[in-house]
Amino acid sequence: MKADFKAYLVTGILTIVLLGGCAGQTSEKESVPSAGSPETIASGESELASSESVKDMTVFEAQDTEGNTVSSDIFSESRLTMINVWATYCQPCLREMPELGQLAGEYDKSDFQIIGIISNVQEGAEEKQTTKAKSLIEQTGAAYPHLYLNESLFNALLTDVAAVPTTFFLDEEGNILDTVVGAREKEDWKELIDSLLEDLSQ
Repeated sequence: MKADFKAYLVTGILTIVLLGGCAGQTSEKESVPSAGSPETIASGESELASSESVKDMTVFEAQDTEGNTVSSDIFSESRLTMINVWATYCQPCLREMPELGQLAGEYDKSDFQIIGIISNVQEGAEEKQTTKAKSLIEQTGAAYPHLYLNESLFNALLTDVAAVPTTFFLDEEGNILDTVVGAREKEDWKELIDSLLEDLSQ
């Protein structure tokens, strides 16, 4: 019963925070054109809190869409990790995922990797929900790990996410380097990725 209560609590909070729609474009470093015309969200929810207020992402454990357990150890596999928080109802999220899939294959895994977090599908969700998420991942060609939401991920990150897509860039120790709210074109992402990798090389 306790587990069920937590599940309902997480679902309720997510509904309040994310149901408003998808994000406009905002970046802690710079503003770049978004991919397509992202839907606006409820007033007061267009910005993500600064990285100082984001919870510690260095400790979490979750399940991916293939049934594998993924922990925070995954950050150590690449110098730079891109965490893309998306939802199955978010059209800007889905529009940028094909190009994210391309980017994931254009870098050496030791340098860069992408991880998706499906913000509106929890671990243990009904098969209808998980099947829809998997189908969208396949349709968009976003062939990188995607994690179902659980309490660990929610407490670690999503308490401060006001809209989707929201994207975090982290180093191999799990430190957040940059945050972007809203979808982007491939070349804009590539420019930011290359810039962050260059910074990490210094």
